[in-house]
Amino acid sequence: MYGAILGDIIGAPYEFDRGNKSKEFPLFCEESHFTDDTVMTIAVAEALLDSQFREDEDIRQALIQSMRKWGRKYPHAGYGGRFRHWLRSDDPQPYGSYGNGSAMRVSAAGWLFDTLEETRHMARLTAEVTHNHPEGIKGAEATACAIFLARTGSGKEEIRDFIIREFGYDLSRSCDEIRPTYYHVESCQKTVPEAITAFLEGTDFEDVIRTAVSLGGDCDTLTCIAGSIAEAFYGVPAILEAECRSRLPEDMVYVLGRFDISREHGHDTFPDDTLTGNVIIEDAIARYYEKGDRESLIGVLDAILQRMKADGHFMIPVIPPQAMAEMIDVEHVRVGDTVTNEEDLHFKLHHIQTNDGKMWLVAFTSDEEYQKGEATSIISYFIDAMLEGCADMAEEGIILNPWGQSFLLTKDLIQLILQVNEEGSTK
Repeated sequence: MYGAILGDIIGAPYEFDRGNKSKEFPLFCEESHFTDDTVMTIAVAEALLDSQFREDEDIRQALIQSMRKWGRKYPHAGYGGRFRHWLRSDDPQPYGSYGNGSAMRVSAAGWLFDTLEETRHMARLTAEVTHNHPEGIKGAEATACAIFLARTGSGKEEIRDFIIREFGYDLSRSCDEIRPTYYHVESCQKTVPEAITAFLEGTDFEDVIRTAVSLGGDCDTLTCIAGSIAEAFYGVPAILEAECRSRLPEDMVYVLGRFDISREHGHDTFPDDTLTGNVIIEDAIARYYEKGDRESLIGVLDAILQRMKADGHFMIPVIPPQAMAEMIDVEHVRVGDTVTNEEDLHFKLHHIQTNDGKMWLVAFTSDEEYQKGEATSIISYFIDAMLEGCADMAEEGIILNPWGQSFLLTKDLIQLILQVNEEGSTK
């Protein structure tokens, strides 16, 4: 999504044909700021992340709720008139729009899914909650498909041919032919083909951005769409990625962190199997060891959250009744769908004391991690139940994988995970 957001920020000062239709301009200036394109890109990404494994109608509702939440949070980002009315409506309904808003916000759909068919289907869902005109849906699908093809190794000619064949857009004109007469227009049919053409002609990520801005017109949205495809094809230079994050509020950076960890693994690594999918937690912890920054910390928390949503398990070492020294009490533990009191339990949870004298519960993400240490009795247990139970205990939190790359999941972090999960289920 960095490409889409950077396109929005860089293109914003030149919207409404305020530029000189040249590729020579400062990438960032005092007027470089995010607009509604970024807000809705973040909203769609959050909704798709929160509604994994759900039915279409649930995804639509998640999109509506997320878009309205973010739109109300940033009410002055530059929304169109009908969309502003939709944000305020007590009963928001699609309004037949073919505006380019459906294409500007769709980039997450191009990254998060494993097949072209699923990508196209999800793009349609993101569009039709507002832009249910055939051209509005087509613009979103074409953009998401171009992103998917670009990130999965297709060449530019293959992308061009697919877009022409599947969506009927005219990609025969060059940017030099488009530029002289192009003006500010906000429809998909007069924005998406031009954005794709700018991508096709660009020689690297920055050149795509500059080419798109040079066309003029609805410059922030045009460049947002072109940038979203360019990122998938070229990647984004680290310095521009850092510049992007520095110009966003923390709540948006948080969603970007969640998105980063999800797009690295895709949906195929979130299986229903109780333990296999925990590889995403292990990889996120490894990334945290490598980078040690706030975004990589968010990645660990989101990986745990996603495994919770998939009914994932931790492996938990336990102490049998005959070995009760240094035990910790468990007031309530869920076993399957049953809640039992501690009198009914036939085990106690193991714990570790760190050098500072603090006590921690212990959990492993896989048998491989467990095998690195001392053998003990072990159970496979719901992640959500363990986190909820830990919140009421005296220990500091949970040490994940203590014999390998360990992670201290403090009570504050546990509470944050549970809070985000609860907010996602009650939106």
